[in-house]
Amino acid sequence: MPSEKQAAVKYYVGVDVGSASVRAALVDGAGTVVAHAEQPIQVWEPRPDHYEQSSADIWAACCSVTKEVVRGVDASQIRGLGFDATCSLVVVDKQFQPLAVNSEGQSHRNVIMWMDHRAASQVKRINATQHRVLSYVGGAMSVEMQPPKLLWMKENLPESWEKVGYFFDLPDFLSWKATGVTARSLCTVVCKWTYTSDRGWDDSFWKMIGLEDLVKDKYEKIGNHVLSPGEAVGKGLAAGAAEELGLPEGIAVAASLIDAHAGGLGVIGADVKGHNLPCENQPITSRVAMICGTSSCHMGVSETPIFVPGVWGPYFSAMVPGLWLNEGGQSATGKLIDHVVRGHVAFPELEAKAAASAHSIYTYLNSHLDLIKKSLPVGFLTVDLHVWPDFHGNRSPLTDLTLKGMLGTRHILEAMQAAGHEITTLFLCGGLSKNPLFVQMHADITGKPVVLSKEVESVLVGAAILGACASGDFASIQEAMAKMGKIGKVVQPNHEHKRFYDKKYEVFLKLVEHQREYRSIMNSV
Repeated sequence: MPSEKQAAVKYYVGVDVGSASVRAALVDGAGTVVAHAEQPIQVWEPRPDHYEQSSADIWAACCSVTKEVVRGVDASQIRGLGFDATCSLVVVDKQFQPLAVNSEGQSHRNVIMWMDHRAASQVKRINATQHRVLSYVGGAMSVEMQPPKLLWMKENLPESWEKVGYFFDLPDFLSWKATGVTARSLCTVVCKWTYTSDRGWDDSFWKMIGLEDLVKDKYEKIGNHVLSPGEAVGKGLAAGAAEELGLPEGIAVAASLIDAHAGGLGVIGADVKGHNLPCENQPITSRVAMICGTSSCHMGVSETPIFVPGVWGPYFSAMVPGLWLNEGGQSATGKLIDHVVRGHVAFPELEAKAAASAHSIYTYLNSHLDLIKKSLPVGFLTVDLHVWPDFHGNRSPLTDLTLKGMLGTRHILEAMQAAGHEITTLFLCGGLSKNPLFVQMHADITGKPVVLSKEVESVLVGAAILGACASGDFASIQEAMAKMGKIGKVVQPNHEHKRFYDKKYEVFLKLVEHQREYRSIMNSV
């Protein structure tokens, strides 16, 4: 906790709702995380590809962790609050009470999670329309976005559908809980709902896919008041929410961000002077922020719109105001690694040995790889082993949710560069960025230097940057990014391994080609 000598320091609270837990941080104006807390949240999986949560459970966890990080801090020093969250769908009635998103009628389970793939047939029909809004999501909408989930709900849960008062993206639900204002963030509605910053909602799209009832009342159910990320919401923190969160009433609350975008905000604008990086003295359009957690997101910005086949966007001002965003990613990264490791027959033995060594299972595995690699680089252990990186479908650039299976990142970057992005440097954050082998492999395979943030919790720093901007203490998001984002370490690629990884990538592209051939053959049956 801060000392009396630091009485003039200004603090900002960032709250991050991930897939399995809620975290909060108290962050100062230099981007230093002063206090941090975390609490798990519940996930229901009633059937395959169905993942649900409770908005009440999530909000209770937000209150708990926020109270913890501000305990003992002078309330006058806390200037702003920012939220980020997974892009999950929250459903409430006209009185803002939770509505069931399941056939069991369990109303407390009112959140369809981002990774829920129940709407596979609906997204296929939506993409078959070839509507013009799809050009802003790489040409094909993802099952992880909201329109297919809305259509699934209308077709499968008519009783809940008739009672709906509001549909929220989870980040917007949190800012509503804090302020009582139903404004939506430009980030959420542009990236996951087909809103465009120049034309707004497109009536013809919703009517074409069978959701014409959302057009009524000027789109009140899905949002008709849109704010830029970091813009102050309403009159600040409402009295009831302030008491629940343990924060001062009336402090600034920012328009929110999707969690990956908050991670991008926390790292992509950092000052890189003195680190001998190719992006030094270059605009941030030469950088890609990679947020690596349960899934992974590859965030690149540009001055003008760039349409990348199979990659989401371009989205205007969805992360950094004034810049266009393209977002690639893999639907399962940390989740896939965890599944493979824990599902292996040797996992009980691994768990016991890791515990005996007082290390995490991944630290133990990395040291084991170092022991067996002999004189060759660790990547060479896979010379005859080729792993397809998709297990929960391919998010980009193949956009095929049926594909099952660290070259996926290179595939995404090359698609972005072929379309017009000029990428020289990767900025990594998220849980997997703590794994040195994961980081080094990304540098070696892509051939680009990797920058790690000084603060490991870059997503929370990004959320705090929103609160800092809303408070008025910084003139813009860009200024707050530059002053609160800090570089911790730079990992350079080992170019001696380039030929090996080029050959591995060649094999990967052959696998892509064969996947398509196999699909074509089976579709002809």
